[in-house]
Amino acid sequence: MLKKSKVLDRMRNGESVNCFKFNFDGHRVVQMVSMMGFDCLWTDMEHTPNGLAQIEKQVLAARANGMDIIVRVTRGDYSDLVHPLEMDASAIMVPHVMNAEQAKEIARMTKFHPVGRRPVDGGNADGAFCLVDFVEYTQFVNANRFVIAQIEDPEAMEELDAICAVKGIDMIFFGPGDYSHGLGVPGQMSHPEVVNARIKVAECARKHGKLAGTTGSPETFAEYSKMGYHLINIGADVHALNMYGKDLLERFNRNNK
Repeated sequence: MLKKSKVLDRMRNGESVNCFKFNFDGHRVVQMVSMMGFDCLWTDMEHTPNGLAQIEKQVLAARANGMDIIVRVTRGDYSDLVHPLEMDASAIMVPHVMNAEQAKEIARMTKFHPVGRRPVDGGNADGAFCLVDFVEYTQFVNANRFVIAQIEDPEAMEELDAICAVKGIDMIFFGPGDYSHGLGVPGQMSHPEVVNARIKVAECARKHGKLAGTTGSPETFAEYSKMGYHLINIGADVHALNMYGKDLLERFNRNNK
C-alpha cells in the first residue's frame, strides 16, 4: 500500500540515476515521459507558476507508471515543504540553502520523530489515507522519502560541512547555474571555481554519508557519477521542445526555399 522509492534504494546501493525535469505544468506530458525509461522525474514550483493542483496531478501521473518524482518547492512555511510530500512525491528539493541553521529547520519540518517534528496527518496519499498504522506511516516515510538541500550560492560553501552534517537532510544538490551567477560568471559551468565547488559538494556529501545530486547531460553523466554524484539531471521539457522546434524549422526552411 505504501510505495517505496525505487531510485532511493538504488542510490543507497551506490548506483547513479538519471533525471528529467519539467517546467511545464501539464500532467499528461509527465505521464508520457514517465513511459520513456528515465530513472526519475523532477517538477518545479520555485521558478514556475505551477500550483498545488497541477503538481498533484503530475505526482499522480508519475506514480501511475511507477516513477519517482521530485518536487522543488518554494521557500515558505512548513506547509510549502510538506504539501508535495503529502501528495506522495518521492522527494522535495529546497532551493538556496545558505547555512546549517536553515538545513536544521528544513529537517525539523519535513521529518517525523525521532528526527524532526513534522506535523502528522496521515490522511493523504503518502499515508494511504489513514489506511495504515500511525507509527508505520511515520517510520516508512522517514525511511523512504528524501529531502534535498540545494547548494547554489558561493556563500553557502562556508557552511558546507555543517550543512552536510545535518541529520534529516538526505541529499546535497549542487546547482551550477545559480552558483556561476553568484560568482559573477553567469553560465560558465566549466569555470574553475564552479568545477571546484562541484567536486567539494560531492566530497562533503560522501564524508557525511549523504547522497549527492547535480545537473548535467548525457555526455557528463559518467564523469559526475565517478565524481560521487548519485542523481544527475540530464534533460528538460523546455530543451526538448526547443530542439524539436528548431530542427523542424530548419528542415522546413531547407525544403521550402
